[in-house]
Amino acid sequence: MATDQSIHEHITALVDEEKKLREQLGHGEVTQGEEHARLASIEVELDRAWDLLRQRKALRETGGSPDDAAERSADIVEKYLG
Repeated sequence: MATDQSIHEHITALVDEEKKLREQLGHGEVTQGEEHARLASIEVELDRAWDLLRQRKALRETGGSPDDAAERSADIVEKYLG
């Protein structure tokens, strides 16, 4: 089961990967296409992680258990209009 801390650690790792990709692009170690493809994937992963944290917070605030939060698919998170 994910915890808030483990989700935050995952977010931090993804942000670090974003920075590393930009550095690699600057040094010519990856192509712009490779960077954009991976950045798009990272963005989706970040959206899903933030969504899970929001679910956990909402459950806590309404008397529920944050452990009842579930990671939603990329399709659901990316198309949410809320």
